[in-house]
Amino acid sequence: MSTDERFRAVRKEYERDSLHEGSVEANPLVQFRAWLEEALKAPEVEPNACALATVGPDGKPSLRMVLLKSLDDRGFSFFTNYLSRKGRELALNSSAAMLFYWGSLERQVRIEGAVEQLSAAQSDAYFSSRPRNAQLGAIVSPQSEVANSRLDIDERHSALVASTGNSALSRPAHWGGYCLRPEYIEFWQGRKSRLHDRIRYVRDAGSQWKIERLWP
Repeated sequence: MSTDERFRAVRKEYERDSLHEGSVEANPLVQFRAWLEEALKAPEVEPNACALATVGPDGKPSLRMVLLKSLDDRGFSFFTNYLSRKGRELALNSSAAMLFYWGSLERQVRIEGAVEQLSAAQSDAYFSSRPRNAQLGAIVSPQSEVANSRLDIDERHSALVASTGNSALSRPAHWGGYCLRPEYIEFWQGRKSRLHDRIRYVRDAGSQWKIERLWP
């Protein structure tokens, strides 16, 4: 059997749950938090992992996985290197999208909106809470730049470890947090016969959330 034939043979019937307009929360952030709490209890490796899409100056999208580190009334926060590809793209175009996928629950959530940097104080607070090895990695890595070799990466890391000893580490200026403020959130629940439930929230002119069902 060819690879394509094996792909076509992969079939899963979604029948774990359903989603109805009358049962969802009026605020999509409250609804998301409820689903995230269920994902945290499910057999998901990293339930706070999501795909983050940004747009380059040439209009082409780029995509990578990041980890959600905070959720509040403003939106969805994550941390990264400001000079990385995603950081540079967000500096030119703040529009972004996130996708959370929880296979064990047969669910996904799509989020679209504008991204803004968190305050220095917020980034400092999160950086100080990270394990030391993660702090060192953020300091030493010129993320997304070309590396001469793996040896170069390891040597630069070892040099930083040796030079800092056990001293406290400060957040580097090139690293910090972003918050995606949602304008669109769609909740997807797998259903039988590929007739999935899709409930979306869209902000209206008065910043109120409008709830609609989409065809699967």
